[in-house]
Amino acid sequence: MSDAQRLVGSNAAPDDNADRALRPKRLVELIGQEKVKENLAILIEAAKGRNEALDHVLFHGPPGLGKTTLAHVLANEMGVNIKITAGPAIERQGDLAAILTNLREDDILFIDEIHRLGRAVEEVLYPAMEDYALDIVIGKGPTARSIRLPLPHFTVIGATTRLALVTAPLRARFGASYRLDYYEMDAMEQIVTRAAEQLDVGVDRDGVLEMARRARGTPRVALRLLRRVRDFAQVRADGVITDAVARDALGLLDVDALGLDTMDRQVLRAIIEKYNGGPVGLNTIAASVSEEADTIMDVVEPYLLQLGFLERTSQGRIATESAYDHLGFPYEPDKQQRLL
Repeated sequence: MSDAQRLVGSNAAPDDNADRALRPKRLVELIGQEKVKENLAILIEAAKGRNEALDHVLFHGPPGLGKTTLAHVLANEMGVNIKITAGPAIERQGDLAAILTNLREDDILFIDEIHRLGRAVEEVLYPAMEDYALDIVIGKGPTARSIRLPLPHFTVIGATTRLALVTAPLRARFGASYRLDYYEMDAMEQIVTRAAEQLDVGVDRDGVLEMARRARGTPRVALRLLRRVRDFAQVRADGVITDAVARDALGLLDVDALGLDTMDRQVLRAIIEKYNGGPVGLNTIAASVSEEADTIMDVVEPYLLQLGFLERTSQGRIATESAYDHLGFPYEPDKQQRLL
């Protein structure tokens, strides 16, 4: 099962256009991430007060928590244009140079998956971020010469799910760095309620609670669950999402009471059934469930770690007693101790 096929996956999907339509446009409309919002409000007000471009900002954290949304909100708050690209899309130095030379004063350049920029491309980005200049080499060999082109003052907003893979020199050039964490239950309820109103979906409070509870603390997941439950209610109920309708719909989608989907349970079952609860390496788990190791690390593991169902050790991943209980397996710690 590819990540794009998972209901709780992090990659682009056809519903992403609908996600964009539901995104908040202003800081005041954002729900949750209160500390990040407070810091951003200060950053925006200070930049406006000095009539300057925003300082470079780096957002990091699990997928689906609003990094792209925050970039758009910052552009709206500052009243500037935003150019969007991704680390893997910038393959050569010339690609980045073309993007940078098309920026205007105070524009925002949003780079998703910034940890996947190539080293040669990063070398071009360093002086652009620090000195607002683009160094170009003309010619080859002994006749080669370097020309420095001035760039307008602009803001780079980077987003990454793998902060450890962002090189230290690149991290150092961001004046502000914020981690986005999973949302609290109250925030998830508000997000589902707001989205239901925008989609003109009839839903009662118990239905909202059921979807919010199973959304893994992730707004992107909540919006996708809402749309699928809306479809179910339209076809098999009277169009109104109640507690019973939400439970039936999410059960049909194999999303359990804690928000775990088929892939999450496959990973836990592989560790418990095939490897006696661990420790077992990430690549071995990936091979066991026929999935990419990066997908398991970026999409599956963060939530399992958040729930306390998984532990990372120097020897590999270990399923906890809570994971055994959730899946209905008898917990036998002696087996794990013999393997450690």
